[in-house]
Amino acid sequence: MRRFTLASLLATTLTLGLMTAMPSMAQTAQPATKSDSKMAPAPKASDSKMAPAPKTEAKVELLDVNSATAAQLDALPGVGKAYSAAIIKGRPYKGKDELVQKSIVPQATYDKIKDKIIAKQKS
Repeated sequence: MRRFTLASLLATTLTLGLMTAMPSMAQTAQPATKSDSKMAPAPKASDSKMAPAPKTEAKVELLDVNSATAAQLDALPGVGKAYSAAIIKGRPYKGKDELVQKSIVPQATYDKIKDKIIAKQKS
């Protein structure tokens, strides 16, 4: 009985020792060997200090639906002469989302133009 207890204690200790050592062994660095892989070399330190990419899109001026002309509104994507006339007729707007709330333009058209318009309030 005493040998069985000693053997099981030894087996448990070895198992716990191996379980503890496995993660540390798994994360150790492998020695560098010559490889035949065709991977690109790591970037040099001077490459990481490259200038940021230039912005391709300049800040676009938003079109005010409360003061825009029919021609300006007609130039918006999905807005034709009928919608531009309806927008002008429904003025003034407290917010640009009123175009959909008041059924001036459908949701699909509003989704196309919402980033290009604004509803400014009079001072």
